[in-house]
Amino acid sequence: MANPSVETVNTSGDKLILVAGVLLVLAGFVGFFWLSGQEWYVCGAALAVGVIAGVAVGLLSAPGKSFVAFAKDSYKEVCKVVWPTRKEATQTTLVVFAFVLLMAIFLWLSDKSIEWVIFSAILGWK
Repeated sequence: MANPSVETVNTSGDKLILVAGVLLVLAGFVGFFWLSGQEWYVCGAALAVGVIAGVAVGLLSAPGKSFVAFAKDSYKEVCKVVWPTRKEATQTTLVVFAFVLLMAIFLWLSDKSIEWVIFSAILGWK
């Protein structure tokens, strides 16, 4: 049974738009290396223009539009998160550090106890 949440590009128009976007990104990279003898900002501009144009064209396709909608919904959800106050975050951090310290001491005592039982009590090594 197919996963219904997976989207595929079905129309040839969407496929052509995505191919055009990829080609524009590749053109930006080619331009970057082709202009390598120029100043750094010329090479960077060629790369930036190619990547930005490719992404912009890719966002015009149906998968691109659904990605934009997903990003907007995700941003709305992040805005709904109730972040802890500075005091709550500090208290939680201190509790975690205290627990880690107690566990370290417990594990060290357990290790030394087992070491003593095996090497001193059972094997008789000193």
